[in-house]
Amino acid sequence: MRGLGLIAAFSLCGMAHAAPGRPAIPPITDAMLNGWLEPGEEIETRADGDLNADGDNDTVYVVASPDARTLRVMLSYRSEFDIGHSPAGELKLEPDRLGAAGLTIDKGVLKIRDLTGGTTALSATYRYRPAATKDGPRMRLIGLDATVYSRTYAHDGNEMSWNVATGDTIASLLKVATSGDRGYDKLHTRKFRQPVRTIYMEDTPGAEEELVRLTKAK
Repeated sequence: MRGLGLIAAFSLCGMAHAAPGRPAIPPITDAMLNGWLEPGEEIETRADGDLNADGDNDTVYVVASPDARTLRVMLSYRSEFDIGHSPAGELKLEPDRLGAAGLTIDKGVLKIRDLTGGTTALSATYRYRPAATKDGPRMRLIGLDATVYSRTYAHDGNEMSWNVATGDTIASLLKVATSGDRGYDKLHTRKFRQPVRTIYMEDTPGAEEELVRLTKAK
């Protein structure tokens, strides 16, 4: 993770208390995130919240450069001798962003909403939960939604919603509306179930590639 192999440990001195007798782990500062950047990179966006249900803030952020974007997850930890945050996942995002990615943390679920492309756009939503593994916590994909469409309604589109945790999948054709307001009509919606499998953040399939595969599935 380019410099993130070293765990970011924090001093106990001067911390606020999350509960009586227990000092809280402070969020990772913007200055620290910026200190991890390579030349030409910037922090596109960040979010803080409790992903691993330990009462402390975890941090998710997107590093952007002219030709690459990477989302990184840092989970809080406590050991006998120190506390801090350690890497738990990394996701390569499409570089041609149409605005900053949307990041939310709610009830232990990380949601990433990303819009990329140009006149033809790809809207992708990823959902992850932390999962315990023999090598430590890792972010596991539990949901992936994707839509390819024309922002000027110049052509038809496709959309799919895949509940990775259950395998339940919905795929539809988006047909340019021929009457009324400009927009799409949703046609040929199919519901089916895929085999449930474990997919960690680093192995997340491309949203557009998965959309093409699922919309063509019989």
